[in-house]
Amino acid sequence: MARPLVMDQGARQVQRRTVLLLSVAQVFGGLGTGSTVSIGSILAVELSGSSAWAGSVSTMMTLGAAAAALPLASLAERRGRRAGQVAGLSAALAGAVLMVGAVATGLFILLILGSAGIGVGTAASLQARFAAVDLASPEHRGRALSTVVWAVTVGAVAGPNLIQPGTAVGTALGLPPIAGPFVISGAGLFIAAVLLFAGLRPDPLLLARRLAAATSAAPEPGPRTAPAAPATRGSLGRGLRAIRGSRTALLAVTAVVAAHAVMVGIMSMTPLHLQHLVEGPGQHGGHIAQGDVLVIIGFTISLHIAGMFALSPVMGWLTDRAGRIETVILGFVLLIAAAAVAGFGQSSTGAVAAGLVFLGLGWSAATISGSTLLAESVDQDARVAVQGVSDMLMGAAGAAGGAVSGLVLGFTGYLGLNLAGGTVGAAVLAAAVVTRASRRRSAAA
Repeated sequence: MARPLVMDQGARQVQRRTVLLLSVAQVFGGLGTGSTVSIGSILAVELSGSSAWAGSVSTMMTLGAAAAALPLASLAERRGRRAGQVAGLSAALAGAVLMVGAVATGLFILLILGSAGIGVGTAASLQARFAAVDLASPEHRGRALSTVVWAVTVGAVAGPNLIQPGTAVGTALGLPPIAGPFVISGAGLFIAAVLLFAGLRPDPLLLARRLAAATSAAPEPGPRTAPAAPATRGSLGRGLRAIRGSRTALLAVTAVVAAHAVMVGIMSMTPLHLQHLVEGPGQHGGHIAQGDVLVIIGFTISLHIAGMFALSPVMGWLTDRAGRIETVILGFVLLIAAAAVAGFGQSSTGAVAAGLVFLGLGWSAATISGSTLLAESVDQDARVAVQGVSDMLMGAAGAAGGAVSGLVLGFTGYLGLNLAGGTVGAAVLAAAVVTRASRRRSAAA
């Protein structure tokens, strides 16, 4: 376990400014993800000509996030959080441009490449939550992390609802109307990148290292942690070894990864299910959904994303007050409830929307508490590598969930998809309960 940082008033001011700046950037950066999630599966079917590709956009987003997690973490470890954040947002901006090109040209490959670019931005957005706790005191880690996660709410919830206003932007620019939302997304990503490039100074990670080195050099009792060698920074092997060496870190990574897989798997197929539900069978394979269908899909995904982010401060407060593992347990109870409500209520748009709200809340609780638990379960020298590995596995699990979800939907229907997600959630819930009971027995002994 890393030793507490020795923080003066200046460092506390840097921490407050860092959380504020990251939060504002998350607002603008969240626009890209919201639009892509909302209409990605429908565009994939339209441009590819086959419903078998419905999950391709979600899959490429999560693969892009998984592939970028370790490189962005390595970049952050070498040059600080600012460099990692700006690089990720720049890749997402390029992705938004490619998405516009895909709609304008009808080329499916551009849609896939653009989705991967947006996924790199998602990886940067996820790593922003760790930047928020680099300088945070132990009793405020959950709150700081959840504040940055919460800030995504405004942009991510606005994204799906920019679909119809965005069509006016597309028309005004001489583009196909459905390209307009991605133009707005690109503008938001550009603003976020500029804000972090200009304002994230001093870098919170580099400052935390200097403070940790000063603490380690102080004549105090206790073990000292040597800084990591530059040659091994960002190492996949080093991160995996650190995770395996800590039971709490292993539980934290499992919770974060499983929650993301369940969330992506169910959420990515919901727009297609809603289109099928509203328009009827056989009406969603050859055209882009319009009118009321887009409104229903946008509203439902907005509610889901609000569930993911709007109550993040509450989840952060619970993480700090009730406990990390206790909040992980709450998260998976909510995920199982989401699968039950959406699955058994699959014939009702209201029930599906309610299920997606629970899905977002469960993801929020599990991700915030799991990420906080992970940040304090390993030493300072291994922390960034472990966080990169966690986000890589999180993205890979989400990609697998997005890819498999289309097949599960085709073979078992929307109910079967939700039951599969609920089963995964129940397994992790059992592991968290066992770990909590074991910790209590050890404390009593």
